[in-house]
Amino acid sequence: MGGNQTSVTELILLGFCVSPRIQLLLFGLFSFFYAFTLLGNGAILGLISLDARLHTPMYFFLSHLAVVDIGYSCNTVPRMLVNLLSPTTSISFAGCITQAFFAFTFALTECLLLVVMSYDRYVAICHPLRYSAIMSWKVCISLVVTSWSCGFFLALLHVSLTLRLPFCGPHEINHFFCEIMSLLKLACGDTSLNQVVILVACVFTLVGPLFLVMVSYTRILVAILRIQSGEGCRKAFSTCSSHLCVVGLFFGSAIVMYMSPKSSHPEEQQKVLFLFYSLFNPMLNPLIYSLRNAEVKGALRRVLCKERRAQLG
Repeated sequence: MGGNQTSVTELILLGFCVSPRIQLLLFGLFSFFYAFTLLGNGAILGLISLDARLHTPMYFFLSHLAVVDIGYSCNTVPRMLVNLLSPTTSISFAGCITQAFFAFTFALTECLLLVVMSYDRYVAICHPLRYSAIMSWKVCISLVVTSWSCGFFLALLHVSLTLRLPFCGPHEINHFFCEIMSLLKLACGDTSLNQVVILVACVFTLVGPLFLVMVSYTRILVAILRIQSGEGCRKAFSTCSSHLCVVGLFFGSAIVMYMSPKSSHPEEQQKVLFLFYSLFNPMLNPLIYSLRNAEVKGALRRVLCKERRAQLG
């Protein structure tokens, strides 16, 4: 049952079972979404680094969320675009395992970052006078390092358990990237331990974090309703509603993919769910934060004004 029994050296990602004309259309559409994802998240990172007013814990966490979104998209989308143009293109077994590892790392890290961001909003709204003391830069860095470390080591655990299995065929993965559950279907050995570990990981990285986020926002909602100032209430609600939109998109699609019965979601339907999770979420995150966040829009205006003055000068 060791890795030396692995005889599969190359795999073929089947991608989307559609006509060549539709594949070409999807290539153009997904390429646009991918470019928008990179530009949108890149703009968020640029604004946060250039505008000193955004050098706060909230935007520090948001910058790491943008890095995760860029990383996840770069890990899955280019291979999907290649497969749309050349469906029979193969990927090495080592490359497939590497892609699965990074997909898991970025996904798990995002789960934990969203919890950290909800805690940050809870402290900012429910304990504003103690915010600077509680959310010190030392604490913020520790939370981010913990999120990345947990994502890395949990992904390493999943990949290590996968590598212990023998892979002797078939050579085709019915997906557009090397998703771990689809990869396990090719294993010749017993995958029950892998399935149990994935289920336990989902409980601790999806259900648990979602519960913590809901607790945080329940208390935040109570605090917002107590705010006397209409402007303060509106600002608090605007900031938190942006984060809630991101949380809903991410956890909703992830829980449906990993915790609902697989029989209720045919393979083609699962691909659509993963597409929403791997392409649309990273694209929508900067859009949600930029359109619903006055500070981000203000930072963008200040950066553009600086550039305009520099050109005129």
